[in-house]
Amino acid sequence: MAASYVALLALFVSLPLLLLIFWKHWQREHTARHVFVVVLGDVGRSPRMQYHALSLAKCGFSVTLLGFCNSKPHDELLQNDRIRIVHLTELQRLAVGPHILQYGVKVVFQAVHLLWKLMCREPAAYIFLQNPPGLPAIAVCWFVGCLCGSKLVIDWHNYGYSIMGLVHGPSHLLVLLAKWYEKLCGRLSHLNLCVTNAMREDLAENWGIKAVTVYDKPASFFKETPLDLQHWLFMKLGRTYPVFRASAEPSDPATERSAFTERDAGSGLVTSLRGRPALLVSSTSWTEDEDFSILLAALEKFEQLILDGESLPSVVCVITGKGPLKEYYNRLVDQKHFRHVQVCTPWLEAEDYPLLLGSADLGLCLHQSSSGLDLPMKVVDMFGCCLPVCAVTFQCLHELVKHEENGLVFKDSEELAAQLQMLFTKFPDPSGKLNQFRKKLQESKQLRWDESWKQTVLPLLMDT
Repeated sequence: MAASYVALLALFVSLPLLLLIFWKHWQREHTARHVFVVVLGDVGRSPRMQYHALSLAKCGFSVTLLGFCNSKPHDELLQNDRIRIVHLTELQRLAVGPHILQYGVKVVFQAVHLLWKLMCREPAAYIFLQNPPGLPAIAVCWFVGCLCGSKLVIDWHNYGYSIMGLVHGPSHLLVLLAKWYEKLCGRLSHLNLCVTNAMREDLAENWGIKAVTVYDKPASFFKETPLDLQHWLFMKLGRTYPVFRASAEPSDPATERSAFTERDAGSGLVTSLRGRPALLVSSTSWTEDEDFSILLAALEKFEQLILDGESLPSVVCVITGKGPLKEYYNRLVDQKHFRHVQVCTPWLEAEDYPLLLGSADLGLCLHQSSSGLDLPMKVVDMFGCCLPVCAVTFQCLHELVKHEENGLVFKDSEELAAQLQMLFTKFPDPSGKLNQFRKKLQESKQLRWDESWKQTVLPLLMDT
């Protein structure tokens, strides 16, 4: 009698799941052009996955993009009728209990929540997943793929365990568990993409995973910003951030003036201000893999050169982004007593960020890969805007930045300060090194994301 009750209970529990699986498989025949794009992070700060979604939509797929919605994505994505964004709830870490218990509760919640969100949507032919973060997303997406017949595509941006290692140390139990999980579950995918050849080789040799390198490429909206649009941007930002405001008001009240540009009241013509400061730009997630103390030390050395009488401009350094270490570095900036250097740390709207890069004089990159195998997308975007770059060196940076060809590479604040001095001596000098780098970038005719994606990713989808 007891056995029959157990059998009945098992049937009662399994029947809904079996019916759901049957329904999903039946639906899949009618939704072969549907794709999930999953980001267990902020969609607005995940440009590569936004680009995947846009490229899939342009190739006729309907796309469901799942992720946290803390920041506004690009308007092009929001306005695309083929892309639907599904909000995932982000569980903040518990304030009580051991750290490993807090992390465990968060992982379990994310696993159940993501599973529910995926199973409640029409099934997809493919699930594109960003890694990291891959815990618990890889296992969940693989399970959903098994139930619904979807093919899992993992896009390896880095290794999640290596990022955790920056915080906890490489031998911490959480880091070791994360590495084991990532290595095990990473082999469950049908297709793997990665961001560098160095990562592709490492995945093959140490993980037994065959991947295809899909280099980051700038989207079409990363380009040089016309002077009148620069002026509009500076005036807009000046309403919130004083570094963009003019240091002195024009004699004609009808004339608009920013820290860098001026619009003539009569003709409406925009010109660059004589003696304007140089505009340096960087972007960051304010995490442990970027040491901005290197930049601050270099800026101190640069200011001392100005005080010593060198022919150098004042500098406005804009560092965009959000992240856990932002307040720490803001406090460091406040402790400095700069006279010729201004540092600003805004969060920009998605549409303003490309305009700022296209308006700047020099891009800066402090990204030091936690694995040594990924490349900074910010540099790709800067190159798209024909913006010369100084970048801190690490293992595979040469796949993107070629020293003395399309930018400069430095290893410490001394080298960066020397590069800033060399690039900005007699600024703005049309024949200077800074403009030489810019002309090389203008002449390079870089491949854009859409063309690159159609050449590398689309054929892979057709073959799987």
